[in-house]
Amino acid sequence: MNCCGLLTAQKEPVPVKSVEVEVEVRDHVATVVSTLNYENKEDKPLEAVFVFPLPGDAAVCHFSAKIGQTEIVAEVKEKQEAREEYDDALSSGRQAFLLEESDQSPDIFSMSVGSLPPGESASIRLEYVTELAVQADEGLRFCLPAVLNPRYQPRGSEGNPVQVTSVPASLVPYSLSFSARVSSARPVSKVESNCPLDPLQYLNTEQTQATVKLSAGHKFDRDVELLIYYKDAHQPTAVVEAGQASAKPGTLMGDPVVMLSLYPEFPQAVMSSVASCGEFVFLLDRSGSMQGERMKSARDTLLLLLKSLPMGCYFNIISFGSRYEHIFPKSVEYSQQTMEEALKKVEEMEANLGGTEILRPLEHIYSQSCIPNQPRQLFVFTDGEVGNTKEVINQVKKNSGSHRCFSFGIGEGASSALINGLAKEGGGHAQFITGTDRMQPKVMQSLRFALQPAVVDISVKWDLPEGVSVTDLSPPITALFQGQRSLVYAQLIGQSSEAAEGCVTVKYSLASQPSQNQLRFSLKPAEDTGLTVHRLAARTLIRSLEMEEKEHRGEGDGGVKKKKVVELSVQSGVSSAFTAFIAVNKGDGEAIQGPLVRRNVPTPMYSHPPMMMACSMQRCAPAPIALNIMSRRVPCSMPSGLKNMSYQMRRGAPPPSSLNAEHCIAFPGRSSIDPKQPPRDPLLQLVSLQKASGCWVLDPALAAALGKTSEEVEKPKPAMVKQDVWATILALIWLHGFKMDAEEEWELLAMKAVSWLRAQNASCVTECVEAGNTLLGCKVQKDVLGL
Repeated sequence: MNCCGLLTAQKEPVPVKSVEVEVEVRDHVATVVSTLNYENKEDKPLEAVFVFPLPGDAAVCHFSAKIGQTEIVAEVKEKQEAREEYDDALSSGRQAFLLEESDQSPDIFSMSVGSLPPGESASIRLEYVTELAVQADEGLRFCLPAVLNPRYQPRGSEGNPVQVTSVPASLVPYSLSFSARVSSARPVSKVESNCPLDPLQYLNTEQTQATVKLSAGHKFDRDVELLIYYKDAHQPTAVVEAGQASAKPGTLMGDPVVMLSLYPEFPQAVMSSVASCGEFVFLLDRSGSMQGERMKSARDTLLLLLKSLPMGCYFNIISFGSRYEHIFPKSVEYSQQTMEEALKKVEEMEANLGGTEILRPLEHIYSQSCIPNQPRQLFVFTDGEVGNTKEVINQVKKNSGSHRCFSFGIGEGASSALINGLAKEGGGHAQFITGTDRMQPKVMQSLRFALQPAVVDISVKWDLPEGVSVTDLSPPITALFQGQRSLVYAQLIGQSSEAAEGCVTVKYSLASQPSQNQLRFSLKPAEDTGLTVHRLAARTLIRSLEMEEKEHRGEGDGGVKKKKVVELSVQSGVSSAFTAFIAVNKGDGEAIQGPLVRRNVPTPMYSHPPMMMACSMQRCAPAPIALNIMSRRVPCSMPSGLKNMSYQMRRGAPPPSSLNAEHCIAFPGRSSIDPKQPPRDPLLQLVSLQKASGCWVLDPALAAALGKTSEEVEKPKPAMVKQDVWATILALIWLHGFKMDAEEEWELLAMKAVSWLRAQNASCVTECVEAGNTLLGCKVQKDVLGL
């Protein structure tokens, strides 16, 4: 285990002692306080560089350190200025702490803990606020990502990259404690997790407040995911938060800020009609870490997707790793022939394409002209992070006018910044599939969204009392889906009475029909919200300005945007790409003597099949294990306070002592692992037999899928009924009779089957349903089938 950085060369434990996390959830916003306790048990002063993930839309708003009885609180400063102050402090023997966001991905942070003397302990407190995403089953998802590997590098080295390494979770020498307090205006119905929890404890009789804790003994071997369910959760709400008393009126922090949660309700007549056109492009990650269950689930999901597509649409499947492959050179019309050709190739797909290079296949997709009257819908499936998250998201944003993007983060370690960013900029919807979650229900929900007509001409109109005006802080809404939340932040300028009310109207056009939703709200500030809403609003505005700065870099005004970001970040105390938190202990204690040493602090390693263990430390691993930091290059002969430090973050270099890269690519096929294929899930077996048109054929394969012999299936068929009509009615009865718990997975393909049946003008439908029920032992009514 030494090569994994578990112990120092002297067999001494690493300095991180424990991690404590406290979460406060109010409705759909979480405030997270993490405390990391360090202890230097070595005889030399240490510098720890701890690299870890946070939710991509988190607003980091507090960073402090306590050493002995001395507490120092960090300030937000321009990034280069903060780095210089940190190095100057270390060169003069003072303790210093630096927290900064990765240049490549907004959900990766590095924290430098400088000059921890021998025998000394330090307690680091980090606080951030984040919005909770709405899931397919209406739960709100909170995720605490598993800690990324820290890195250490001897100061004064020539900057050779230190490869991130990992250890099994059972051997990680620091503990995690986790507790959450949930409160809402509506009762908390339940809290679920992928990790063992102690029972939910209600704090009042109305059940609007509750606490929950992680069970003792939890090994931090995965993301900690909470799913929080409220009663009647999908109600539009508005929260007005008072400005900071010490801040100047007219500034974002000095004025009240309103956060709107909008849940549009579309006319039922429009929702009942499913689009029968579109170009569906499925982009699938086949990097090495998709091996095993993830790849099997992806193949099953593509089967359901292809069976559920409407006749008349176009589609293609592109898979990627270090390179990319496409099933068709360009999207083809959906037919029985093209569907069968695609499914044959899907069945042969393995996780054998190496790394996770998503930008090139995206550029390939966007280089192809859109098909007239076939709106492009892009589905992206990936289990990892990429090194160039911001570049990838920017590529989607540049092409957002020509398509909608639906993204899926598979398994532990999928980057929330990447998955949420793709969907947000692409006007689509993001889903995360972790632990034992089935991928299919979430993907099929997104397909239902993709089949909804696109909402266009979206506008937000404010109606406020005289003397009160509004400044939008959120980017314009580009996508609306039935029942899905949209958040809007705005700054309220001016004075109003406490009894005053405001009104916001969201107008849009759906299937050429003008529509609108309205929300009235009180302008009286809510109590006890702290500055949570202001910080989330600041984070939203900062992200928009950062994106604009990237787009206009080199055009002259990129610097203006950067200056605005720095000003807003410093004013609000919220981190950005151009700022960092810096804390320096300026007490009168003695300067720390001796050379500064860095040590490895291990991270949990995600579970893989045994054949994947060695590979999991390389480029094809889940992204949290695959992030490298180039150390700051400080020549030994020059003062440590030199300003020309190199702070680079990159991905992709394998550790010098590890396997060659080709070992990450050459996985054996499934047949060589187990020549006996496991029996296919009965539902997927039946689905696999459906034709592109929506019907089933009466043959031995269908009989076997229904658990009958050919003779048993053919004998009760009414005499005047066609075989494919009888087969299709039997399949629908079986789905409704035995698989109602998975209805969201087969609902679309069943609708296609019903449409096909109606087009046949079949007689004797009632007789067929009765005979089918008798054969299969069901009691499904004809109207339930939609016939």
